[in-house]
Amino acid sequence: MTARIARIVARFAALLLAASLIIFVLLRAVPGDPARIALGVSATEEAVAALAAKLGTDRPLAVQYIDWMGGLLTGDFGVSMASATDITPQVLQRAGVSLTLTVTAMVLSLAIAVPVGVYLARREGRPDAAVVDGLTQLGIVVPSFLVGILAVAVFSVRLGWLPANGWGSPAHLVLPVTALTLVQAAILTRYVRGAVREEMGADYVRTARAKGASISEVLFGSALKNAALPVLTVTGIQLSSLIVGAVVIERVFTIPGLGTMLLTAVGNRDLTTVQTVMMLLVAFTLAVNLVVDVLYAVIDPRVRRTQ
Repeated sequence: MTARIARIVARFAALLLAASLIIFVLLRAVPGDPARIALGVSATEEAVAALAAKLGTDRPLAVQYIDWMGGLLTGDFGVSMASATDITPQVLQRAGVSLTLTVTAMVLSLAIAVPVGVYLARREGRPDAAVVDGLTQLGIVVPSFLVGILAVAVFSVRLGWLPANGWGSPAHLVLPVTALTLVQAAILTRYVRGAVREEMGADYVRTARAKGASISEVLFGSALKNAALPVLTVTGIQLSSLIVGAVVIERVFTIPGLGTMLLTAVGNRDLTTVQTVMMLLVAFTLAVNLVVDVLYAVIDPRVRRTQ
């Protein structure tokens, strides 16, 4: 198992390095001098050269890449090409906002999906399960930003119960988290239902039932544990997609997270901020996959036996 975990970590490091190279090269391929763009066409050559020296864009690309990666590893995210200020405090603050939004939505999604998915698996074919199943299907096809817009229209504009935008209090979390949670919960519910239904049709379940075990005893004794493995994989994938959904939701609700920061930096052609925020989002996504792979290696006995 130790060897497998080591391979997983090595693959994570290799993917992280490859992602950093791709991001850096693609952004440097964008035409235009960042220093001149920041100062405008009327700036003197001396001012452009001074800003380029401050930003480090006058150095060879290899040196720029090494400096950028070294800064990321030490917590120094560099200087904004738009404002010529250190972006580290702002990135850290906004990362905390995005993580709070994303993790809260995923925890609530799982808290809804697991019991509802088990309920649907046990009540399959009955009218009440069909109604709930239809609602989950509706939740899958409706995008989270549309749910957010409808929630603002009803609970902020019409009823005035909750703030429509901003950040800083628990009330500001309600609508954006709800918009993300409803969609993710619907997706995860269907996976939980499928995994539990498949386990309940397995041979060991029929054997246990033949020996006199009740459905609840089999379900909570073995089936749920076995169904957790595929659900764990899907949860990792959905958490990665939730990051992308959070970028749009942050824009809808004017939340000062990484998504809003990234879109603003793109508009300002702030390459330092864009590449840093993109790298953090990629790193978080890869870290989620790393955790899932490690948990799989620890939990799944079939993986342990192949070591």
